[in-house]
Amino acid sequence: MSLLVMSLTGYAWAAMQGLVNGLTTTDVIDANQPADGARDILLVGMDSRTDAQGNPLPEDLLAQLRAGVADGEENTDTLIMVHIPNDGSKAVAISLPRDSYVTIPGFGKHKINSAYARAKAAERKKLQDEGETDAKSIEVQSNQAGAKTLIKTVEQLTGSTIDNYASVNLLGFSEITQAIGGVDVCLKENVNDPYSGAKFTKGQHTISGVEALEFVRQRHGLPRGDLDRVVRQQVFMAGMARKVLSAGTLADPGKLNGLTEAIKKSVVLNQGWDIIGFAQQMKGLTGGQLEFRTIPVVNMDYSTPEDGQAIQVDPDEIREFVQGLTAPAGSTQPAETGAAKSAITVDVRNGTGRAGLASTVLQSLTGKGFTGGQTSNTTSRKSTVVRYPAGGQEAAQQVADALGSGATIEPDPTVTSGHVVVLIGSDYSTTPSRVVQQAAAAQPTTQAPAPGSDEPITADGVTCVN
Repeated sequence: MSLLVMSLTGYAWAAMQGLVNGLTTTDVIDANQPADGARDILLVGMDSRTDAQGNPLPEDLLAQLRAGVADGEENTDTLIMVHIPNDGSKAVAISLPRDSYVTIPGFGKHKINSAYARAKAAERKKLQDEGETDAKSIEVQSNQAGAKTLIKTVEQLTGSTIDNYASVNLLGFSEITQAIGGVDVCLKENVNDPYSGAKFTKGQHTISGVEALEFVRQRHGLPRGDLDRVVRQQVFMAGMARKVLSAGTLADPGKLNGLTEAIKKSVVLNQGWDIIGFAQQMKGLTGGQLEFRTIPVVNMDYSTPEDGQAIQVDPDEIREFVQGLTAPAGSTQPAETGAAKSAITVDVRNGTGRAGLASTVLQSLTGKGFTGGQTSNTTSRKSTVVRYPAGGQEAAQQVADALGSGATIEPDPTVTSGHVVVLIGSDYSTTPSRVVQQAAAAQPTTQAPAPGSDEPITADGVTCVN
């Protein structure tokens, strides 16, 4: 028995070493981020037609996966932020619906699933305009730009700092589920969706491969649309975590080998991630110590100016929600996050050429409680940004939210402590209240309860879902 245990342990260790040596990594995380007593991981499901190494997937395989027609963009159809405390206490995975209408740094307000694609396309064009002709180099650099912008978008929305990044494509999801022997799921009613191909009877099923993709991708015909799809992804991830962390997978050389091979082909991680150390930390998590939640939403059927229907969210409410879930046990949360508005002095610089706009913007901000600083003109610019000094990120975010026009934030060591500087670009609307009025007037046709108020999904047992 001792020899058997030793051989299995040795095989698992060798498999882990082989996995680490064969992983595809990308330089998208700042290695100098401060430790805060926990690890925050951004998990991304890519609607990608390539493997982790950038090789195109065969057409017959894409047909089997029911990938649909490629539109030339790599949208991120699944976004989950996982918060794992260093002390081994309860971990939480927070889903961000793909159609959430948020501010994307450098691109204004759009659906969050377009952040990666927009930044990648912009970087690709920039490199080509600069004369870069190496297709592989362009692909690598543009993918890094896409991931970095997505990470910044999530950090700005949640108020958390992302420590690690992992993405998986369609092929990887399918093969990983097959490698572990499938995942148990349960449905409340029969489903038959021609769009995703999902066709299941009421009750419990063990699914893998193409069936698993169909299960997590369906959103048509569900009572709450994309929110029900998010719940499906959560129960599937919970089941997968339960299966992978079980002795049945980790102690089975065949399953472990298949799992590592599938991961190597289809998963991309940030450089410098100690995967073996992370795996050892995750071994201590049981089903009840991992729960899944969804950010609160305001309007499920929000009409955007240029992106069609989206999910309206409140950044302040989301940051409060996330901080409430991720705060260390026993800590107390202040009544208001960030600095008091009166302690933030705002300087406004007009880069649009429209006379008097800086004074108008400053008057609006002081009316919301901020302290007025100086106004002036600056060189012409397209995008509106809020610049902040060291330690002033939360203050800048409060000002950006108050502007209500898709302003992004960026650090600037030349800004005086206690101040933020607003640079008004041509994308700024002089009537930001139009969006607010539209949101207030819009009555959703199918208002669903905020998912954040539902009972959380855990990896302890199988939960039946829509």
